[in-house]
Amino acid sequence: MQGRGNFWVEGHSSLWTHRHRRSFFALFKDSMPKQFYIENLGCAKNQVDAEVMIAALKRQGYGYLPDNPEAADIIIINTCGFIKSAQEEAVETLLRVRRDYPHKHIVAAGCLAQRWPAELPRLIPELDGVFSDRHPHLIGQTIAQILRIENAASLPDEDETVPMRSDFYGFNRSVYLKIAEGCNHNCRFCAIPIIKGRLRSRPAGQIVNEAIALLDKGAFELNLVAQDLTSFGQDKGLSSGRGLTDLLYHILDRIEDRKHCWIRLLYLHPDSFPRELLDIMASDSRILPYFDIPFQHAAVPVLRKMGRAGSPQAHLDLIAEIRDSISDAVIRSTFLVGHPGEGEKEFDGLLQFQEEAELDWLGVFAWSREEGTASAKDRGTLSSRLHARTAENRRSRIEDRQKTITARCLDRWIGCRLNVLIEEPIQDETMALGRAFFQAPEVDGGIVVHFDSQSRKVFSGDIIKVKITGRTELDLQGIADDE
Repeated sequence: MQGRGNFWVEGHSSLWTHRHRRSFFALFKDSMPKQFYIENLGCAKNQVDAEVMIAALKRQGYGYLPDNPEAADIIIINTCGFIKSAQEEAVETLLRVRRDYPHKHIVAAGCLAQRWPAELPRLIPELDGVFSDRHPHLIGQTIAQILRIENAASLPDEDETVPMRSDFYGFNRSVYLKIAEGCNHNCRFCAIPIIKGRLRSRPAGQIVNEAIALLDKGAFELNLVAQDLTSFGQDKGLSSGRGLTDLLYHILDRIEDRKHCWIRLLYLHPDSFPRELLDIMASDSRILPYFDIPFQHAAVPVLRKMGRAGSPQAHLDLIAEIRDSISDAVIRSTFLVGHPGEGEKEFDGLLQFQEEAELDWLGVFAWSREEGTASAKDRGTLSSRLHARTAENRRSRIEDRQKTITARCLDRWIGCRLNVLIEEPIQDETMALGRAFFQAPEVDGGIVVHFDSQSRKVFSGDIIKVKITGRTELDLQGIADDE
């Protein structure tokens, strides 16, 4: 059966007993509100989609169980399908959940479902549904078909406003705000345009309203995310970078009375970096001087095979311009090693760039052949593809070198007095875990905050002053210093 969202449900002989038994138990539950649980895999953008699904299903009368899959009628796995390791994790998770919960309705959603909507049911026939629509708020249509709900008149359509999120992974003082979906870049290694399609920017007014609503709900940190923030608005005729800077001006204008909040920008393409962004950050401390810029590589031949512009000198010039403009600037990047065309010479060039760039934070990935991408199809590079072990060894070498660089960058904060967002007080201990502006959620290190006595009470989401006293590997140590 095929419907909106590429819904799929089909009997399977090897599961007849399990399905029949589940239908039998369902007779006793038909009159009860259906409960659902979502397990989220993958990146922050996927997390936003999962939170939108939660809001949409709750609006349609389903009950959300954030921590109790055992009691749920429906278990949704919001998968990642960006690279092979993520695909393998998604498939393993789907199989594990089916094995652990044989009587539940199991639905695959997210990137893996969007990338292979027809193949996934054949690969895992134990699934009850595959939701592959790129509009997460339409998840209710798939669920209604699985549960054979006849009256679906109240279900939303594509153009209906996305419901406001009220349940968040993590805690509601730090939330992600997605401003666009899809990508118009032509990076030859990347499957995102295949999975997510062309760039689709959200209306600026809608984003601003959501930002205000999230702050009203108690958020302190808004993390703006997209496949590329600098592309925002290009699909609506705006020049590169202009849409993002206009959006930031609009947000700042509407929250003029909120003097204390963090707005963090995650993923700024180096080829379209708007210099005006530096002026905005220099004039308003609410836009954090945290630059997430994925350079991917430094060797020009490899960059061209990746379908990217730039050069080592261009990258270094951008880094220097940022640091000259903003003394507290923090730069995170990602490298992709093992891409076709990367020989020893090119890799040595990347190592040299790593030393010269002195990046505060760095993520490193080993290239994998992704079906449908240009890099995977390029016959001219078939003979030069690196063995997976070589790529992994190169990844490890860069990561090991980066630990020393990041440690050196962190040491500059020792002796400073900083605002720290408390994420987790440690029960029965005179300490808590938190982050400063130069540490993005989930991917960077943290700060261990120590208190003079157990009488000092702090809670998740508090903002306190901390004097940094030292470093343990890639985490900082500090003492509460509110005076």
